[in-house]
Amino acid sequence: MSIDAVTALNRFGLGARPGDLARVAPDPRGALRAELKPDRALVSPEAVEAAGLAGTAGDMRAAFVAEAERRAQRESLKGIALPAILPSAMTGGSPPFKPQPFTEGLIFRAEAAARLAMARDAEIGFVERLVMFWSNHFCVSAGKAPLLRASAGAFEREAIRPHVLGRFADMLVAVERHPAMLFYLDNVRSVGPASRAGAKGKRGLNENLARETLELHTLGVGGGYTQADVTALARVITGWTFAGREGRIGEPGVFTFDAAWHEPGDQTVLGRVYPGGGFGQGEAALNDLARHPATARHVATKLVRHFVADDPPPAAVERIAAVFTERDGDLRAVASALVDLPEAWSAPMAKVRSPADLVIAVARLTGAPLRDPGPTLGALHTLGQPLWEPPGPNGYPDTAADWASPENMKLRLDLCAAAAHAYKGGTDPLALIEAAAGNALSPETRDAIPRAESREQGLALALMSPEFQRR
Repeated sequence: MSIDAVTALNRFGLGARPGDLARVAPDPRGALRAELKPDRALVSPEAVEAAGLAGTAGDMRAAFVAEAERRAQRESLKGIALPAILPSAMTGGSPPFKPQPFTEGLIFRAEAAARLAMARDAEIGFVERLVMFWSNHFCVSAGKAPLLRASAGAFEREAIRPHVLGRFADMLVAVERHPAMLFYLDNVRSVGPASRAGAKGKRGLNENLARETLELHTLGVGGGYTQADVTALARVITGWTFAGREGRIGEPGVFTFDAAWHEPGDQTVLGRVYPGGGFGQGEAALNDLARHPATARHVATKLVRHFVADDPPPAAVERIAAVFTERDGDLRAVASALVDLPEAWSAPMAKVRSPADLVIAVARLTGAPLRDPGPTLGALHTLGQPLWEPPGPNGYPDTAADWASPENMKLRLDLCAAAAHAYKGGTDPLALIEAAAGNALSPETRDAIPRAESREQGLALALMSPEFQRR
């Protein structure tokens, strides 16, 4: 099989399944472009219904109710003697105390199952890789609070997936106004100092979302903004919030613009004046940030790093940035331009698969079921990349230095050994890894696998081979 087919399936996609190399080999670039259809990024209505996914508003309302119930339970337990809530074996017959699973955790698992199934079952996985890239670029963390555990999956479905092959500006606005992002970066707490609510003096301006919008989501570090721009943008987006449990300003869990919290008057961001005017002021500022040359370079650098090399070739970055600018942030055009990069097909397979890449590639190659997301979520947590729970607003890193430490490689070895133990297929390990790596398989790997003491050990060696660990 051609090395280009291996590149298409592993560098651009999420790993080959048995038979994929032969299917893609006649036209690897054409197969990638054929996958760039907007509906490929969407979770189908049938899948949404089958998984019982409710959407952000429904998820947040469920989280509001769950939190109220937990609060009531804590209140009811105040003053109760300790033996009354201990297991019956320890209390001589008292009913055991059984904590119920958190509602937010059940929502999270349902969303995770849908996401993992999309990744495992994708034809190549190019679009799913783009979803993962943009979800990490505009990340929220489910670890911050139960409300985010309930809404992180819906955030990706509603703010990322519809725009993955659309316009960057539309994705930016959708992300910045989504309740999950507004809660994660504290914009729900931000009050304009001169607003009606600000006059009461209970809260002040919070710059978290504005700062990360400039530093991480658009211009990037060194993109030419100042502290004054951060403050001005923070004022511009005051009042961007969502309705709480009481529903005083709208349907609970739904985005709303609260004029009472919005800073009145004109604001100047990056030298451009945005007249006061409510929600439209922020929308206009974000649209301009999306089209800024520094945003094009920042996004292009991250994309080339992800798809080509840890150290992005400058010429490739310039080409992607030019397409981003000339096509007004058309992300389908940008994705197609990535396929056209000569560097993407000539660079050595040196990118170390992230933990998420690895567990999905193993599932695609071995056909491991993902109906119960628990084991996969546990593996991701163990390997340091828990789903929708990055350590900070800058998301997970994207270089070999971050994923190939000795400790991490030991954990990967354990994962591969466990996957080999669980594998129920009858395919010979060498044939299985050839289905994933084709002609890229080294003589050393070809020699080592048949010498393994058992089929299980041979498969573990195959999954730990450089050809499978890198893309």
